[in-house]
Amino acid sequence: ARSVVDISGRPFARVELGLVRDTIGTLACENITHVLSSFATAARLTFHVDVLTGSNDHHKAEAAFKATALALRDAVARTGAGGIPSTKGTL
Repeated sequence: ARSVVDISGRPFARVELGLVRDTIGTLACENITHVLSSFATAARLTFHVDVLTGSNDHHKAEAAFKATALALRDAVARTGAGGIPSTKGTL
């Protein structure tokens, strides 16, 4: 899975998981996309989340959440002596 996060203050989410089932256990698959989109809106983030390949919907959903968590960690991490991962120099 691939997830790109921008802490921009402009909420948007594009989530392409490629899920084929209606549910995973008792969880409606549409709610997985809804959770990621709602989080982006509430936190005022931009998300682009893609699952590039896979055949098991459970594993695709898990990979999407893990990739998003790692992207968020990287987006807020300090990059060294006062450095931050921003093209504008501020968060």
